[in-house]
Amino acid sequence: DEEKRIIAYHEAGHAVAMNSIAEADPVQKITIVGRGQAGGLTWYRPEDDRILTSRKKMTAALVGLLGGRVAEELVFDDITSGASNDLERVTQMARMMVTRFGMSNELGLMTYGQKEELIFLGREISEQRDYSEAVAEKIDAEVRKLVDDSYKDALAILKKYRTELDAVANKLLEVETLSREDFEKIFPPPFPKKSG
Repeated sequence: DEEKRIIAYHEAGHAVAMNSIAEADPVQKITIVGRGQAGGLTWYRPEDDRILTSRKKMTAALVGLLGGRVAEELVFDDITSGASNDLERVTQMARMMVTRFGMSNELGLMTYGQKEELIFLGREISEQRDYSEAVAEKIDAEVRKLVDDSYKDALAILKKYRTELDAVANKLLEVETLSREDFEKIFPPPFPKKSG
């Protein structure tokens, strides 16, 4: 069924993109068995516990998250609503990299936006803008650049590893769930994984 094929390629796109980047966390499991609103899921997690996340690792995560949408486009020459959660996460992460973590060359080593927190509830309630409209436009441009660059990287990876993408998607259609071992039999990581 067509929808199942789209979901299989979407999840295979995440997995192949993540597996192709040394800094990305290893893929642990892929499934096309739906859960809630998700048609399928790809789990990846670091080999070791860590508190800090590097810019390269965050960028790898952006590429991996966009891998699903890119696979749909590449294979079906169309896109679905299936990537909405991925796109939300990508946008949020790219914005954090620019406004919170000083990971933008253009905007430098500053944070933008003061957080007002309800400490006793343990959550943020709002964010006060403490910058001009001109800076807001620069932030938007930097976020867009991070997302666009990650999209281009995902596209280049999936074009390069198209055979592996097809093989992973077809195996998912056959068995529905792949363990890390099963996945890596089809597509061994082309580079050793780097932690940190």
